[in-house]
Amino acid sequence: MIPQDIAHEPSWYESSARARIDGVLDPGSFTELLGPQCRIMSPHLALFDLPPAFDDGMIVGRGLLDGHPVAVAAQEGQFMGGTFAEVSGAKLVGLLRAAAASAGTSQTVSAVLLLLDTGGVRLQEANAGELAVSETIRAVLAVRQAGIPVIALIGGRAGAFGGGSLVASCCSRIVMTEQGRISVTGPEVIETNKGAEEFDSRDRALVWRVTGGRSRALLGGADRYIRGDVASFRAAARDRANPPAFDIDTMRAEQVRLEKRLERYGDCHDTPEIWARMNLPDPAGISEIDDAAFIERLAATGGAHDAR
Repeated sequence: MIPQDIAHEPSWYESSARARIDGVLDPGSFTELLGPQCRIMSPHLALFDLPPAFDDGMIVGRGLLDGHPVAVAAQEGQFMGGTFAEVSGAKLVGLLRAAAASAGTSQTVSAVLLLLDTGGVRLQEANAGELAVSETIRAVLAVRQAGIPVIALIGGRAGAFGGGSLVASCCSRIVMTEQGRISVTGPEVIETNKGAEEFDSRDRALVWRVTGGRSRALLGGADRYIRGDVASFRAAARDRANPPAFDIDTMRAEQVRLEKRLERYGDCHDTPEIWARMNLPDPAGISEIDDAAFIERLAATGGAHDAR
């Protein structure tokens, strides 16, 4: 899945949450809040004979991006699938509330960066996880209402599924790569409830063409499509273009966009049919082309892209 032209650069997909933070922010500028040394861990995992993590898979703090202060939260997708739970959710909500409260003060942050890598709610802490997602959504909207953009960066192993996709959808901007995926319901959940004939979670081509970054960018579910290296994420996070305001006009415009999308593609049964209607050449082979070629095609359609 990693394009050859960036194989020599640090890969976002293969990096840990802490390495992603270090790659996005100015060197040495990150200050972590409630780090591993505080040992604030899940009180529930021991009941299931599962090992906890000292940071519960959620890293939060502040740093600088081109000298501008930003708040950052990064999920570690390799711990419990980067899931939302009691401790991880509280850390994220606390960071967002602090960012909103900073508006108009000397501590104002220029943006909040959410490095999402999550399968959704942690099943062992389902009630707390569901509450965490709802409180996170409310906190994201409060930050946006305070005039601070919230940018979702998605390109990790776990993707952004379940509650993570809802959080991402509430952000000012979504940045994705080919490796990134976003969906309300994960492939395994669909297969469990509807059977493999409805959605085969083992069919990687199916999973990626339905939930992957390229399809999301083509359909407007992502605002930016970038290459999968850490440097590309830093460049996207540095973008100072004004995000859409959080107001009724923005929501009405989004509703109109979704209605037009349903009108144009609502009868399609698979994404290659959508690509064909967009007059993309050889839509069946779109997953085989490299990022540079895809970005050119995406630009031709008027879609979101970042050619760096």
